[in-house]
Amino acid sequence: MSPQRRPSRGREHGPVLATLTARAFRRYLLGQLTSNIGTWMQRAAQDLLVLQLTDNRGSAVGIVTALQFLPQTLFGLTGGALADRWPGRRLLLITQTCMAAQSLLLGVLTVTGTVSLPSVYALAVALGTATAVDSPARNALIPELVAREQVAAAVSLNSAQFNVARILGPAAAGLTVAAAGTGPVFLINAVSYLAVLYGLITIPSGELGPRGRRHPGDKRLTDAFRHIATTPELLLPITLIAFVGTFGLNFQVTISLVAITVFHSGAAAFGCLSAAYAAGSLVGALLAANGRQPPTARRLSTATIAFGVLEAALGLMPGYGAFMALLVPVGFAAVTVTTTANALTQLHVDPHLRGRVLSVYFLVLLGGTPVGAPLVGVVSDALGPRSALILGGAISAASALALMAWTTERHRLNQRRRTTGPSGAPLAESHDTSAGTVGKALTSPYQSRGGRSGT
Repeated sequence: MSPQRRPSRGREHGPVLATLTARAFRRYLLGQLTSNIGTWMQRAAQDLLVLQLTDNRGSAVGIVTALQFLPQTLFGLTGGALADRWPGRRLLLITQTCMAAQSLLLGVLTVTGTVSLPSVYALAVALGTATAVDSPARNALIPELVAREQVAAAVSLNSAQFNVARILGPAAAGLTVAAAGTGPVFLINAVSYLAVLYGLITIPSGELGPRGRRHPGDKRLTDAFRHIATTPELLLPITLIAFVGTFGLNFQVTISLVAITVFHSGAAAFGCLSAAYAAGSLVGALLAANGRQPPTARRLSTATIAFGVLEAALGLMPGYGAFMALLVPVGFAAVTVTTTANALTQLHVDPHLRGRVLSVYFLVLLGGTPVGAPLVGVVSDALGPRSALILGGAISAASALALMAWTTERHRLNQRRRTTGPSGAPLAESHDTSAGTVGKALTSPYQSRGGRSGT
């Protein structure tokens, strides 16, 4: 560890304050917060722009969302490989600059009145391509900014700033669109990237922690898949987040459709709904950041079931007020799912494979959107956006129940092997990782180390 990086102060100040004592992480966090406010402003304005251009066609919103996330499916793994080969800060300077240029061009086209649906589609693909490289590099940088025992809190704080931006961004976008139209929103987002670029440039190199040690021939994407397949603490959260990301987390499409087509409201009301969802997400992220217990697979499964039930109930809410009120616990449950899954992945990944494993994580979290978003749009057009919410919630809860049942059965079989195996050796001493850790992953990934959160 670099001598300029101070040891953890979690026992003195608590996880949140201890993590914020890392100056490099503070600069990273403030830059990301400013930029993400602009990003959420653009996301909200882009949905409203598409609805304006297509006479409120939900399928068009689903298509532009799918196109924005399609590069994650196509190039996400390549982005993870680049994140393992290149210095993270250098790579982020490139990707963030490209994303700022995309926002600037979309803003100019909209302000000048030359924007069209194909141009929005094309720029969505361009933004998604930059994001496919940016996401694994940005998340792989976090463990370099804090001590290992602070990684879970840092992931939660990063999620918290993301959700603060989710609260402020759509609300600010709604007010800006109502006052000046969608074009200025895109220009504001372009300027917001200067904050994250400044934060990255001014982080002293001496405050960055060591990266994972490279190994000979360490360039293969297959190494990441093999690592995930043989590490149950990675396999469980990544598999579960694949279902949730594809079918459950499509609120970018559903909230705008409910606001416009069900409640017949405008941009300001849409911004309030998005802010309510983000408010619950913020509370969930802050509680996760300040938690002293390590993340577990059981907590992840329970949170996913709760999320699925709440999302399905959301589709049954009769009025605008009830719908907005329920969005708060839905957001709380959603961020608990994603934060716990991310923290489990960060804590159990081999450092030299971090970029590639995280690219797989974001591939299943975001790469399923090209399937899920058009499906939500089609279901919304045919049966209404309420049905899309009910379907997404049901699939999310069912996937968690199925994985819990599978894990419990594997644990039961492993216990039988322990008592009937020829060696009779305790599970903690067994060299068979596939038989020895799946059952533990359901309760706590740290139990094999006496309840401690270190390695």
